[in-house]
Order: sequence, then structure tokens, then C-alpha cells
Amino acid sequence: MKPLLSKISNILPEHSVVFIIEKDKIPDFARLTDAEKNYVQKQLSAGEKFAVLNDYKRFIYIVSLKDKTGNFNVREDLRRSAYKLRKLIKSNNHDELVISSENSYIGAVEDFTEGLILSVYSFDKYITDNKEENKKHHPAKLLLHGKTDDNKIKWLKEVTDAVWFVRDWVNEPVNHLNAVTLAMEIKKKGEEAGFSVEIFNKMKIESLKMGGLLAVNRGSIDPPSFSILEWKPEGHLNINPIVLVGKGIVYDTGGLNIKTGDYMSGMKGDMAGAAIVTGALYVAARTGIPLHIVGLVPSTDNRPGENAYTQGDIITMHNNTTVEIGNTDAEGGLILADAISYASKYKPEFIINIATLTGSAAMTFGAHAIAAMSNAKKKYIDMLKDAGDEVYERIAELPLWEEYGEALKSDVADIRNVGGREAGAITAGKFLEKFTSYPLIHLDIAGNEILKKDEYYKLKNGTGTGLRLLSVFLKKLAESY
Repeated sequence: MKPLLSKISNILPEHSVVFIIEKDKIPDFARLTDAEKNYVQKQLSAGEKFAVLNDYKRFIYIVSLKDKTGNFNVREDLRRSAYKLRKLIKSNNHDELVISSENSYIGAVEDFTEGLILSVYSFDKYITDNKEENKKHHPAKLLLHGKTDDNKIKWLKEVTDAVWFVRDWVNEPVNHLNAVTLAMEIKKKGEEAGFSVEIFNKMKIESLKMGGLLAVNRGSIDPPSFSILEWKPEGHLNINPIVLVGKGIVYDTGGLNIKTGDYMSGMKGDMAGAAIVTGALYVAARTGIPLHIVGLVPSTDNRPGENAYTQGDIITMHNNTTVEIGNTDAEGGLILADAISYASKYKPEFIINIATLTGSAAMTFGAHAIAAMSNAKKKYIDMLKDAGDEVYERIAELPLWEEYGEALKSDVADIRNVGGREAGAITAGKFLEKFTSYPLIHLDIAGNEILKKDEYYKLKNGTGTGLRLLSVFLKKLAESY
């Protein structure tokens, strides 16, 4: 269970506290003795980033900043300090823990708190001996003190709530979360947050002639789903909606081009884009971002059973484009292309597609950047870069030059669903670009959504990377109108 958040104006003598300080400037209200101050200063002067005191009544954690500029590197360093302290904080079983900052940058309290909340997440719902008394692995309450306000706490709560459920969905095995179940979970989140959700069943998808989604689904005994999420508040600032598209492959075997070795490991998380789009709509609705936003989630699993689609098949997409199948393991582009072409009915200002799409992006950037391709206005990319720096979910641009489209030419259809081995992330982006005349931003999160080990508070397995990026981007976009 996630810690509760609230603001306090006074720190009581019995409170255990995290004090965030600049260098050795310990606040007077910390009530440290001279001996305790000397101990802390000795620890920090020796190069430690934090010191811990236990006076038997309470614990005091002193966290030192590099400086108080509040630039994105300093902010990330503070989040990572929370990760480094998480085991000690969890082991001390605090009912309440105060996070306080007096002389550091504005936002330091929220940054440390965010890092701590994201660090104490765990996916343990299927551990049968996980008794109720053993579930308390973190403070039940985090009390924020200092330079913060209710709006900042509200934002922090809703964003971290969304990251937690995005991680839950990504970590959920397909035998508990298939395409239909995912659509139902999306609907529940819509009811909880206040955005609308419409779900298309297989018959409706067939009537819309979504040939990509239907082709990928042919190998499965479970039907596909197509979910439409919409947040349209009164007084929204944009004339045309922003459309977010998220890949919802609930499990990817590769189809008949089956994945080998350990390449199938983690493929229950191939629906991370769908979870992130849901999370972004959730944050927008819960915090009242004044934008009209539409989310589109095509969903199925990709298996080699039943009447599975094959290499050489020619399928007709939602927009009547014919596609020659060059590889059944390039299924993500097929289901996303149907959704992206469907997005045209909304006459969007622009479309953002987010997906665990290519191994090429993972090999290029690893876990440290999201591959971004765009034909949209530069101001949107600049805004995404700023948002990425702010939450340390940074984007790195790849080109969408026309020459890359040459690799997708087919002798027997309008286009192939794969290019060659070279520039795989880019040719995947070029494929998607073919299915809309509206501005498109494509985010490939294949390298950073499923991790084999912790990257600080971006924990092993599902990380939720991309959710904080899109949430801050949408907030910044609303402020720009």
C-alpha cells in the first residue's frame, strides 16, 4: 500500500525526520545537540551524501545536496538519495516520517518524497505467505514540511499513484491480464478519475476493418479490444484534441517468428504504452489539466497458435493501406497503425504514440533515454525535452528522413511492416508515419520500461518510465496556451 501524503506546519519532538540541507547547514529546528551536529558534519565532510542519527525516540536522516540550484541533475541526485535510504527507512518501520527542507531549493521536499515513494514500490500480490503484518515495508504516512503547498502535494500524489498502477499492470502476467481484462481495468481507472472510456469488441473492430489488430490477434484464443479514453473538461484550452496512442500487446511471443533464448522474458510488459496512456489520462483528470485529450489503446496478445498470420501475408489496414508482412514479431506497428489512422477522425492538434516497439531503440540508448521521432512542430519536442529533464525521463531524437522510408517498400503491397536490420527504430517510426497526415511524435520506450535490475528508483521489471514525462508535458502544454 502506498504511503499517504499530507502537509504539516510543525515538527514534533517525537517525529522521525528527513532533513534536506545544503552542504552542512543544519536547521536549528532539527534540535540536534552539538555532539550530533559534529557527527553529522564529520560524516558529510568525509564525502557521504547522508548521515543517520538514532536517539532512541526517533530517527533523523540528514541528506546533503550538491548545491541548491535545483537544476535537473541536482533534483535527480536527491531522488536517488531517497532510493539509497529506502532499505534503512523501511527497516525502521516508521508509522510517520517527516520530509523537511529549510535552506534548499524549492521543490526539494517533493523530489525526495517522489524518489522515496517510487523506491518502496513492490509487486507482491501473488506471494501467498505475505501476511498483513508483513506488508508494512514503508512509512504509512509521509508528512511534508517546509516549502510546499497543497497543489504540489496533490500533483505528487496523483502522479505517483499512476506510476504505481502502471507498474502493477506491466508486472501483471498475461494469464491475469489479457486484452479484454486490460480494457476493463482501463474503464475502472476512467470511473475512478473522471474520464470516459468506450471499449470496442472484436465485432466492432471487424466492422472498422482494423486489419492490423485483427491479423495479430489471429494466433490467439482471446479476442482483441480497442479502448477509447477521453478527458474533455469544460473550458479546455485547445481547439483540437491531443491524441495519445499506447501499444497494448499483453504478451508478445513474436508469433510465428517466435522469439528465442531469453528474448521472450519480460514480454508480459509489452503493453506498457497502453498503461502509460491510461496513467496520463488519469493524472490529467485527477489534477484538472485543462486540455481535451483522447487516448487510444489497441490490445491483443501475439501468439503462433490458431490461424496465426504469417510472413508474406498481405493485410488491409483501417485506412485501406495494404501491408506485406515481413516479420510477425513487428506486430506493434500493425496495431498502432490502425489506432493512429483511427485518430484522424478527431482532427488532432498532434498525436503522441508511446510503445515498447523495437530492440533497435533499446540497443541504441539502453535504459538512459527514450527514442523520439517527430514530424511535429519543434516547440512540442522542446517541451518534451524540458519535461524529460525535469523528471529525468529524457528523450533523444532520431531523424524521420524520407530516405529511411525506402526500406519499407514492397513489391506486392503498399508497404512492408519491417525494413532491414539497419536503423530499425527509425524505420518503425517511418512505418507509423505513413498512417496519418497529422503531426506525429513517436516515443519508443523499449530500452527503459522493463529493466533487469534497479536503475535507482526506476525499479527492476516494470518502471513506469514515460508516465511522468507525459504528465509533466501535458501540464506544460496547458500552461503554454
